[in-house]
Amino acid sequence: MRHARRRVVRRVTRLAAVGGLLLGGTMVTRAVASEPPDPSAVPRTYAQQTEDMGAGLVSRLGTSRTAGTWMGDDGRPVVAVTDEDAAAEVRRAGAEAKMVSHSMNELKSATTTLRSAPRVAGTAWAMDYQTNEVVVRGDSTVSATDWSRMTQMADRIGSFVRMERTEGAFTTRLNGAQPILSTAGRCSAGFNVTNGQRDFILTAGHCGPNGSVWFADNGGNRQVGKTTTRSFPGDDYSLVEYDGGRAGDGAAVVAIGDGKGVQITGAADPAVGQRVFRSGSTSGLRDGQVTALNATVNYPEGTVTGLIETNVCAEPGDSGGPMFSEGIALGVTSGGSGDCANGGTTFFQPITKALDELDVQLLVAAPQGNAGGNGTPSPAPSASATQSAVDPGDASPGSSAPVAGAAPLLTRLTDPRNVGPGLLVVAGSLVALVATRYIRAEQDRKAYRRYYSATWS
Repeated sequence: MRHARRRVVRRVTRLAAVGGLLLGGTMVTRAVASEPPDPSAVPRTYAQQTEDMGAGLVSRLGTSRTAGTWMGDDGRPVVAVTDEDAAAEVRRAGAEAKMVSHSMNELKSATTTLRSAPRVAGTAWAMDYQTNEVVVRGDSTVSATDWSRMTQMADRIGSFVRMERTEGAFTTRLNGAQPILSTAGRCSAGFNVTNGQRDFILTAGHCGPNGSVWFADNGGNRQVGKTTTRSFPGDDYSLVEYDGGRAGDGAAVVAIGDGKGVQITGAADPAVGQRVFRSGSTSGLRDGQVTALNATVNYPEGTVTGLIETNVCAEPGDSGGPMFSEGIALGVTSGGSGDCANGGTTFFQPITKALDELDVQLLVAAPQGNAGGNGTPSPAPSASATQSAVDPGDASPGSSAPVAGAAPLLTRLTDPRNVGPGLLVVAGSLVALVATRYIRAEQDRKAYRRYYSATWS
């Protein structure tokens, strides 16, 4: 378990309005925070309690006697075990035991073998705890020859490696085809974080290299910030430093459309089987379940490991957007296959790892007080919503909060009645435009404006 400084990082005790900005479906604003609170006072979802209980049993019994844990349909933890003594210990602890044939050690050995093989773009794999298998997926871009070679390898590993073909292609969710995009594309903002001195947007690493300049409008007039740190491939996260160093009022609110938001109160790792929610600048708020952890995806741009696999849909432009549940931040959108018309698989960068490796802290909402920053009390995180025993299907995004603090111009831009044809794609949120080339001189800025003027006309 990660220490408190990473998992739940700041308790916001007062909010100062210094100008707000809606970006990619997220309220990217600044909250003034005090010292970290007592970890026991931090809201915890029931899924976290379930995950902690299951993980504790797995740790105690060992990886040779267990093969993962997940949240059952009734919300209780289920632990895969390989012997009756282990099953009895799980039941005594109040969890459900499921007997399986293959231990975690065997599953990990299979994934190690897969990683050691020549890389094939368009493939992905993850351990499916519930079926006690390693599932290898190949998209439509994988040739018959490569798929045959991988199938032969799977046969040598064992019958618990399942091969599946999928529709579409595993791609990062950067949108490079719509008319509102540059050669880099459009992404969504994730969560607001701070290093104690300056504020940043945490988003996907594949959105752009270090030095990429982010704008909040098609004319290049409203510069949001610049990418200062990036990890991709391998991981998929980056930091966009705000111009001026401050995000603004209401930084802990994630916009979900229609002027509504969700208060973010902490960060955690999800559990398999947990219901989760994702917000993005293309497809808005969507929900689904976590299907696997520690997934590996071989994107065309490179391999990313340690991802959260879900059946939540996503579409190009949703990259970097936040995933959360019960007000707890879980990850940022990386990529996947499919769309929100037919469904698909979407992968997320775990937020806990990103926070830890970037040495930043998530800006979170106070358990009580004003989240809107305009003097109007906002609903505090509900105990029944964040801590009660709920079935996975009954989970909610989190405590509601108004999306406030944005400048009137930005409010008008995010109103679908007022936006231009290009912005209709992202009604309810504002586009984050990522420049692939460095815009350091005024002549570059003018060229950028001319390009977007033609693109958006």
